[in-house]
Amino acid sequence: MPEQTLNVFMPVTIMMAIAVILFVGALAAARLLSPRGKKTDEKVMPYECGEEPVGTAWSLFNVRFYVVGLIFIIFDVESVLMFPVAAVFKKLNEAGNGVYVLIIFLSFISVLLEGIAYCWKKGDLDWVRSFIVNKNIDK
Repeated sequence: MPEQTLNVFMPVTIMMAIAVILFVGALAAARLLSPRGKKTDEKVMPYECGEEPVGTAWSLFNVRFYVVGLIFIIFDVESVLMFPVAAVFKKLNEAGNGVYVLIIFLSFISVLLEGIAYCWKKGDLDWVRSFIVNKNIDK
């Protein structure tokens, strides 16, 4: 390989070396500076803002918290992706691509609306769910 071709990879090699040095340095600093000593009951006790811990640290959370969080992140990111298209739509329309971009944009919004309708129908957006008791179970 010619020398000029190898010079292209030099910045990448330097950045990788710096990353490895920083990583190893952080591990070494943590090893050297971390306190070591006899572990007492107070040291291994979970810290809860100065309060005595009550119960176990492993508590169950309702899955609905995570579902609502994921739905928010998905629709938030997708709505942010619509702003650049709206910002340059006039220029795209002047360039002759307005109808194509509008069709793509409306199909994107229809997918968002279908997703919201699906979540709504499934009941993932209801914070308090009502459970229907099936009376035919005993039969």
